[in-house]
Amino acid sequence: MQKSPELNPPPQPSSSRSLLRTGLLIVAIAAATSVLTLWLTARYMFPREFQPVTLDAREEKALDAKIDRLDPMRPARPSSREPAAGRSKGDRQSADTLEPEPYSEKSARREVTFTERELNALLATNTDLARKLAIDLSENLASAKLLVPLDPDMPFFGGKVLKVTAGLELRFAEGRPVVALRGIGLWGVPVPNAWLGGIKNIDLVKEFGGQGGFWQAFAAGVEDIRVEEGRLTVRLRK
Repeated sequence: MQKSPELNPPPQPSSSRSLLRTGLLIVAIAAATSVLTLWLTARYMFPREFQPVTLDAREEKALDAKIDRLDPMRPARPSSREPAAGRSKGDRQSADTLEPEPYSEKSARREVTFTERELNALLATNTDLARKLAIDLSENLASAKLLVPLDPDMPFFGGKVLKVTAGLELRFAEGRPVVALRGIGLWGVPVPNAWLGGIKNIDLVKEFGGQGGFWQAFAAGVEDIRVEEGRLTVRLRK
């Protein structure tokens, strides 16, 4: 019997090089995952405090004039550039001095406008609150970010800082104000509408204004309300 010629097997690619590439890929994925996890933890579990808004001299003067018109008996608001302790006794006394005059609505302005910077600067009078709450104004929308320290004894999240975001639609339509909750988020995750009692994107004035109480009184007293980019304007009825 004639033996068949022995065939040489085809050369096989080196498995060591393939294993090396696989190992490097696994290490790279693990490193990227670790970095992403640390970044997400630092961003959402330990968010930084907000920087309080500081107005310049012109902005402070305009804001003080608006507050004086709303509440002439208020004590002088400390300047962001000047600590309250630095004011003289005479300044404090003059701020509390009122001249008697008869009541009149002839020259009363019923419209007030606040900028986004002014609202955040008002928060800065309470330094702790200013570092934990920030307000944003955009077209028909007032948004807020709030940092809430959690109780250290709370399971899992004890000692962490809860970041809450919320959006409120504010506008005027069909002769009445429109107020609707756009949503609430926790650590960047939107809260389901069912957890909010089903009030998401529902006009609260239209829904509850016919039942009397706060929403009916609110709608009856507002002639116009506008939220624009960086500005809130409210006009009251006579």
